[in-house]
Amino acid sequence: MSTPWRDPDVARVESAIEAAARRGDFDDLPGAGKPLDLPVTDDPDWWVNQRIASGDIDSEALLPVVVLLRKEYERRDETLAALPDEKAVREYAADFTERVHEDRRANPFQKMLAPAWDGDDAVARWQEVRAAGPAVPAAPSPPGAAPPARRRRWWPFGRRG
Repeated sequence: MSTPWRDPDVARVESAIEAAARRGDFDDLPGAGKPLDLPVTDDPDWWVNQRIASGDIDSEALLPVVVLLRKEYERRDETLAALPDEKAVREYAADFTERVHEDRRANPFQKMLAPAWDGDDAVARWQEVRAAGPAVPAAPSPPGAAPPARRRRWWPFGRRG
């Protein structure tokens, strides 16, 4: 039953919900009749924490950019080992350093900094990694298999700006 002072849009939506409930559209929804898994304390982010705990959200994606850059820098040998030539190494180092500088410009007062990476240093490290050889021998490709796809960007989240 609609009251005269009610917003017409709200009344239309509520009447549509009531009609759907009368038709039984909400009867067989997943989780119907089950209690909600709510926290005991008042936590406004309970649903985010629940999604993280269930594995729906990659918790690393919630880290600050500087932490992600430092982790990427720590794993640089793995990335360098996959790069085919010196030009790709220099491009990667330039891209990484640009992202470091973007983060520094966006957060000038942060105490933690990711290291910038000179192209010559990256090439020297790349040569060391290639000279050391692969840590684990790669499995041979089956005959006629396509070569692995080359990565186009090293940073999956695009440029910030």
